[in-house]
Formats: sequence, C-alpha cells, structure tokens
Amino acid sequence: MVKAVVAEETRLKPIEDRLAQSSLPSEVGLIIGKFSSGLDRAFVFDLIPTPNNDSGDPASSISEPEKKKGSKSDTSSLFIDKDWVAEHARQVSRMLVGGMKVVGIYVWISDGAFKNSTIVLCQTVKVVAEAAVIVEAEWDERLLLHICYSPRRWSCRNCSLSSNITSSSLRPCDFKMGKVLNYLQTFKCMYNFTLRLPIFHDNASKFHTFSDVLRHAISLHAKELKGARALIDGKLVINLLSLILKVVDGEPYSTDGVHEVELLLPFTSNTPFEAFSQRDVVGILSFSGLVCSFAYLNSKEPISQAITDIKNKVFSPNFTNLVSFLVFPIPPGVTPCAQGDIIMSLQSRLDIICDEADADSGSGPDVGREASSDLSTEKPVSQCVLHLLRKGCMLPFPRRVFAPWLAGIYVCDYLQPSDTVEVLKDHCTELLSMKAPTDVSTILELEKEAISVKTKSFWDVAVPFSSAIPQHLEKSKTDDSRELTENNKSANSGHVNLMAAIFILLLSILLGFVFFLQKS
Repeated sequence: MVKAVVAEETRLKPIEDRLAQSSLPSEVGLIIGKFSSGLDRAFVFDLIPTPNNDSGDPASSISEPEKKKGSKSDTSSLFIDKDWVAEHARQVSRMLVGGMKVVGIYVWISDGAFKNSTIVLCQTVKVVAEAAVIVEAEWDERLLLHICYSPRRWSCRNCSLSSNITSSSLRPCDFKMGKVLNYLQTFKCMYNFTLRLPIFHDNASKFHTFSDVLRHAISLHAKELKGARALIDGKLVINLLSLILKVVDGEPYSTDGVHEVELLLPFTSNTPFEAFSQRDVVGILSFSGLVCSFAYLNSKEPISQAITDIKNKVFSPNFTNLVSFLVFPIPPGVTPCAQGDIIMSLQSRLDIICDEADADSGSGPDVGREASSDLSTEKPVSQCVLHLLRKGCMLPFPRRVFAPWLAGIYVCDYLQPSDTVEVLKDHCTELLSMKAPTDVSTILELEKEAISVKTKSFWDVAVPFSSAIPQHLEKSKTDDSRELTENNKSANSGHVNLMAAIFILLLSILLGFVFFLQKS
C-alpha cells in the first residue's frame, strides 16, 4: 500500500503554471512514475495530458446543471471520455521502459466538481489500470492526483482496484514535491534469445494462429526468465541478499554511470523440452532476436528491483534488426509425424502487429482453409493458421528505438521496417506532449544486429534421414553413386596392373632359366 508520494518538483510546477494560465475548466491526463514496494512509496516523474479525441473534442468537460433558486452549492460535475483516456494509457505504456509505468491519472478541476465526480474518477482510474497493466500483482491500487484551482492546492489519493467502485475506494495519502529524477540509476541489458516450438496438428493444440502461438511462446519464456541469474557490470550477483545490501561479487555496488546487465538462463530449467511423434507435429516455429532494455531505479531501492523491471519489460524483437519468426512446415504430400521490460516489449510489438492486422482485415477477403495451403498475401501473416501452411514464412517484429525524455531518461517506440524516425517524433509530440528530438544522433537505434536464421523444411530439422528424401538428399545419393563408380574403376585398374607385374616377373624367371641352360 502506498503511504507517501514524492513528485518531481521541476516537472509539476511548470504544469501548474500552464494550467493556471490556460483558463481551462478541466483537464485529465496520466501520471507517469513507479511504485516501490520496499519503501511503500510512489515516485511521480511527470504528468501527461490526454490529447483531444479524433473528433477534436477534449477528453474531459464540466457539466453545469440548472441551479435551484437560493442554492449556493457547487453542483457542477466532471465528464470524462473514459475509453479515450484508457486508449491513451495503453499507447503510452508501450513507450515506457523498465521502472516507469502509468500509475494513475490526474485532474484539474474545482474542489466542488471533484467531490461531485468521485464515481466517474474511480471508474476512469480502473479502466486506465486495465489498459496499462502493471505486472507486479501486489499493486491493486492506482493514484488519483487532484490539482484544485479554487483554492489552489495539490492532493493525492489511492484508488483501490480490488473493491467495488464507491466513494470509500479513495483513501488520502501524503503528497510532497522534491527531487526524484536526479537520483535515478540507469540499467541497460542487451538480451539475445532463441526459442523453438512445435507446430501441432489440427486437434493437438489450442494455439493455431501465428499470433496465438507467439503469445504462448512469450508466456513460456517469461517463466524461464524468472530463474535467470544476473551479471551487473560483469560481476555475478550471488544471491538476493547481495541485491538488497547492494553488494555485487563481494564488493560495494557503484551507483555511477550506466550499469550493464547480462541475464544467464539456467540449463534446461523450466524449459518445455518434450518429445513428440510424427503424428502430432507438422512443423517447427523458430522465434529469435535481440531486445534492448533499459530500467531506472531509485537510489533507495534494492538492485533486485532493477533486475525485475528488466525481466518483466524485455519480451517485445528485431530481425533486420529485429526478431525473426520462421515456420518450417512439412513438405506437401508427406504424412505428418512436435518479464519485465523484455516481456512487455515483445508483447507490445506483437500487439502492434495484431492491431494493424485487425485494421486491415476488413479491406480484403478472408482466406479459407482450402486456400491456406499457401501463404496468401490477402491475409495478414499474424492471422494465418500455422498447421495449414505448406511453405515457410517470416514475421518481422517492429524494431525498438529510444528517444531522450527527462534528465537522461529514455522512452521508446516501435518502428516497422518501412518507418523512419519521423514516426517516433510524431508519437512523442502527440502521446507524451514532449518536444520532438531535433538531433537525430540522440535517438538510439540499438537493435540493428540481425539474427541470421535460414528457412529449412521440417524434415531437415527433425528427421534428416527420413524415407521421404528431399532433393538435396537425392543429390547427395547421386554423388555417392558417382563416387562408388569411380572407386570401382580405380579398383579394376589396380587389378590389371597387378596381373601385368606378375606376368613380367614370370617372364623374367623363364628367360633367366633359358640363359642358364645355354651357358651350361
């Protein structure tokens, strides 16, 4: 439970001045920060206003019902476009790296309107929490920050998500401004991964489409990452106590600079290795790539929190600089025979692909089962049913790029292979209300190293010496036959040479005997 909230003064004071000068009757937006379970505190980095919706209308407005004669009470209430605020939170959460989250909402309204809009505010907090999920299960609350302009003051409340929405869902907590950003430490991780999963026959698995199989693969790897050991600046973290006491490899932990983190996965631990027969498996999916992850840690938090933030945010990759997904189906005519920043990153990229596929699905005809024996360009790859494919296919993920935000902190965005950094600039301006970076050199594109994976048939990977011999094996057989013929010719030639040598030897002996008789 959050008992105190500390906000970055250098960010919130200019926001208060902007709101006071704007004469806006109301404004709603997102709180960007982090929860610290060990300290029972929340840290607020910045407030981001929700932009106008597609119709150009603001996300919030004040309704003024007719006042009764003689009534002096404030009966105004707040209207919020909850779905639009939730969509804003969903897209902003994709741009945040480890240690930064959407931790609640803020509102700029009068004190009377706030009291009359408790239910609406709690409902908005709840839909925002559902749209921008925080992995840590213990955080069943979000923040509601009220900036009151009559009279001018700040107040913060906890909004419980586990109970029904009532006025008692809000509980006050201590709120103060101070220095937060200057005490953040930066952790960076370059994570390579390779997963191989079987593509099952029609009735052997509940995961059929490309996107469903990939989500399953990501969830499996998230469990595997939980058991990973960490190297920080090349030094092994021995145990959890070392992380809490900030001792790495027996030496005091340094708080200066960017700390390099390397994750070491355990051998075969929590790994879904299992043998399958040829009747169950129709192909293999290879999922591999490089993920760049950042995490930010408050100086008072244990190092273990940074490792958790990296693990929970890593999984979203790169194949030309991103992750490659290759499907290796069986050849036609053959009878079938098998968290933190990393995890959130992979899930975000897959969500982007699926969102674009859903947007384009209405423009083209659906591809039926009969037509799906080949990869059709009319249907997005993410919607293809894998066990029906008869050719290998590749699904590239968007690459992750980073832009400077506040006090050396980076935010990220995901660009398709055809996108440029101008897309990143537009998203920063629209979603984060920040100035777009003018110097391209400040934008980090660290996921450029591609993972080279070649498309192979299922039989090359699983049963290379099957009775169903592929073309390259037939060629190998022809080469062996040719080599055998040449060896036979060499053997015959050697036999002839031996007979000739024996004949010459006998002839020499006979001639010698004749010369001996003549001399006698």
